Amino acid sequence: MIYLDYAAATPLSEKAKKAMMPYFDEKFFNPSAAYLPAVDVRRDYEKAKADIAHVIGAKGADLVMTSGATEANSLVFSAIPDDAEVLVSAVEHPSIIENAKRKKYQIIAVDENGYITLDDLKNKITPRTQLVSVCLASSELGTVQPLSDISRIIDTERTRRAFAGEKTPLYFHSDASQGLGLMEVKVARLGVDLLTINAAKVYGPKGIGALYVGHNVRLVPQNYGGGQEMGLRSGTENVPATVAFAAAINEAEKHIASERRRLQQLRTKFRNELSKIDGVAFVGKEKTQLANFLPISVPGLDAERLIFMLEERGIYLSTGAACAASKGERSPALRAIGLDDRTIAGSLRITMGRQTSEQDIIDAAKQIADVVEKERQRLNAIG
Repeated sequence: MIYLDYAAATPLSEKAKKAMMPYFDEKFFNPSAAYLPAVDVRRDYEKAKADIAHVIGAKGADLVMTSGATEANSLVFSAIPDDAEVLVSAVEHPSIIENAKRKKYQIIAVDENGYITLDDLKNKITPRTQLVSVCLASSELGTVQPLSDISRIIDTERTRRAFAGEKTPLYFHSDASQGLGLMEVKVARLGVDLLTINAAKVYGPKGIGALYVGHNVRLVPQNYGGGQEMGLRSGTENVPATVAFAAAINEAEKHIASERRRLQQLRTKFRNELSKIDGVAFVGKEKTQLANFLPISVPGLDAERLIFMLEERGIYLSTGAACAASKGERSPALRAIGLDDRTIAGSLRITMGRQTSEQDIIDAAKQIADVVEKERQRLNAIG
């Protein structure tokens, strides 16, 4: 098997797996109980939260643990009244776009590489805008966005409001799920008020994520009960997954620089191999993409057919974000960067990871070239 869909999910690391196992048996206690073994579990849970928060330059008390990035993103929008304006980039994950549709929203344009247009953001901010949400890196293109530049634009609007005596708040949120573990992510440096992170992208377990909440932000609880997670997410804490998240994110943080260099080298090799295929187009700009991303297109072919053919050969990759691909939808992000229907239909998202080897990419490139050729022959035969 050659797995090339790390943007969708990463395998659970051995360290993360080992860290979580005790909390399924000898440390099974409810962390809200009063007796000593449960108090010890509570202490472990809070330490895990603090460890996760430390990686992004925050404190454990700043985090709300969630079931993943989608829930964290949905929680962000609870701070925004239905009649308020929100701005989101054209390359956001569906969990941002679908929540934005429930408000008065506008889309911030991006260029042909998926890079946000800062002038469009400036032009679309109004005195009624209460939220700007721009991902740290696109889940389909891997394009890393200039969050610090966006933050300065937002700060300028906040200053204007303060001098004008306007009380309308303006929050800046980013979904950092794709970038976490591949680049340094610090909330102060990025200038965000809210930040989404996800264990499933950093070799941690699925079903656990977190939302960093700045001290100036007031969110609305989405469920009620025992008052866990600052009263925003009541319910017994997922201790095993949180402990595993901490182990996974700490492991990834220690090797960011070396892993990024390794992935960049693999991508260069992979790109060179794929460029030998007639008609292959590379999507996005390599210099502004995460090191593990290599989105391509074979215009005129059906990417889903190519994926099924590659699956039969033990190679697994994607047409784009897994959430959209599972519904058979054409990518709004690819349309936003100006690709035509033929190019979108032939688009494949290749993402590498910790287990990807040089031999993997050599073998995968050969198989991709072969299925492209066979599919072209089939189409030619039927006229």
